[in-house]
Amino acid sequence: MKKLTIKTWALDDRPREKLLYKGKSALSNAELLAILLRTGTKEMNAVDLAKNILRGTDDNINELAKLSVEKLMTYKGIGEAKAVAIVTALELGKRRQKESSFQLPKISSSKQAYELLFSELSDLLHEEFWVAYLNNSNRVLSKEMISKGGITSSIVDTRLIYKKAIELSAVAIIAFHNHPSGELKPSSSDISLTKKLQIAGDSLDIRLLDHIIIAEKSYFSFADHNMI
Repeated sequence: MKKLTIKTWALDDRPREKLLYKGKSALSNAELLAILLRTGTKEMNAVDLAKNILRGTDDNINELAKLSVEKLMTYKGIGEAKAVAIVTALELGKRRQKESSFQLPKISSSKQAYELLFSELSDLLHEEFWVAYLNNSNRVLSKEMISKGGITSSIVDTRLIYKKAIELSAVAIIAFHNHPSGELKPSSSDISLTKKLQIAGDSLDIRLLDHIIIAEKSYFSFADHNMI
């Protein structure tokens, strides 16, 4: 009986086309793996070959990720190039997972916010203004330096702050700046800037959760003092 190749399948059933037209979530583990394999053998197409490999790991991607190049090459139809492609793809997935967990701390208090940027701002001899961008679970999407100034001030562009928030699909921000003098009390310009950020954020449905002033050994939170 002649083997049916993937090219004979309906377009919507072919893994590559299915990914393009229906999205990656529509594909099974075997179909995703088949895209990496690209080709099968004389006896089986790429999807069947992928299913054969996955049967050896009980369809568990974590177990598949533990297989070495040499182990993968024990499967008929898997040469060095295909084995290396599988190991490479799974290693990238593992690194992505590590980076995601590292980059997305959850902020639920002013102390946690302070700790997020303490190392960057606490011992500077000049002022810097930073913003942390958060998702709807208060997890940090990114932290960005907005401006760098002199000993007593830095210039802050509100439009730049919220342009970045929109790009990241952030729903909230926390503002930060340091006081090299060690004085924690907010200045009149700090208060004015905070109000400006809050008003601009309200108009975009992006909440200003806090404004943290960082000194060498402590911090001041606008939210803790009911100033936001």
